[in-house]
Amino acid sequence: MTTSFEKPHVLAKNIPVHPVTPLVRDLMTPSPLTLSDENCLKDVEDLFNWKAIRHIPVINASGHLVGLVTHRDFLKLAVSRLAGFDAEEAEALYRSVKVGSIMGTKLKTIRPDVPLKFAAELIFNEKLGCLPVVEDGALVGILTEADFVKAFVNWELEFAPAPKEKP
Repeated sequence: MTTSFEKPHVLAKNIPVHPVTPLVRDLMTPSPLTLSDENCLKDVEDLFNWKAIRHIPVINASGHLVGLVTHRDFLKLAVSRLAGFDAEEAEALYRSVKVGSIMGTKLKTIRPDVPLKFAAELIFNEKLGCLPVVEDGALVGILTEADFVKAFVNWELEFAPAPKEKP
């Protein structure tokens, strides 16, 4: 099955960076788990369950990003197509649907050398779950909302105690 896709738009080219500015590469997950557009829906389900992830980049044989499958996309498809099927029929359907037919192709991507603040603003303002990280057309990482939450949880902050009320 041939799938047409819109070339991902790389954001934030040539943004000036201060030497100590944290960059996307500092927080992204490098070399994320991927699938090809010829993998099937069963492969998507297995990967989501195995690694507890919510975004799977889809790459071609050259390692170039061609799409993205989200857990939300998967659930929408599973609910709409599997209503009324028994387990064996559902399994057969999962094996017959190719990733290329369900993946999103209008993607926003980011480069690894972009300031992390810009990526956070983009994810927040555009309500994105992730940003595939692309360099010279090839997927090199993924930056997710969970990466920001994990960084905050691991951040060693000491908050000042709440002021005491006067009696």
